[in-house]
Amino acid sequence: MRAAKSKIMSREKLAGVLAAEKSKGARIVFANGCFDTLHAGHVRYLEGARNEGTLLVVGVNADAGVRDLKGTGRPILDEIARALLVAALRSVDYVVIFPEANVESLLEELRPHVHAKGTDYTAENVPERATADRLGIRVAIVGDPKQHSTRELLDSIRKGLHG
Repeated sequence: MRAAKSKIMSREKLAGVLAAEKSKGARIVFANGCFDTLHAGHVRYLEGARNEGTLLVVGVNADAGVRDLKGTGRPILDEIARALLVAALRSVDYVVIFPEANVESLLEELRPHVHAKGTDYTAENVPERATADRLGIRVAIVGDPKQHSTRELLDSIRKGLHG
């Protein structure tokens, strides 16, 4: 098993690695998220994504993107720490950090076979749906029902400490 740090790659290097893997018959799955304080829902989402193919690539939102999505005080962990935690999971083969608001450009560059999203989405409301359709990338909704969130975890910690 490779060390977690070696799984984190630039998008340019990753594109080359994935092209070589595809030539050997690998089915590439792409998943993405903020992963700010890793929790059980994240693990189940990524395990579900991995079941859709033979290699799992995970895009981790850069710090500025997390702030834009989640608001002041986020992320809790910086992008390198979040990427390292995701890369340490057995189900994850590669990790890339991305600054964009969505992963359309990564889908264009990496051309996975499957784009996996969590159960807080439906096949119809995936933000990158049109891009995936245009590129022939199957969208899969994976993981357990959305009953976990970092926001709720942080709120419960705050209540426990200050309640």
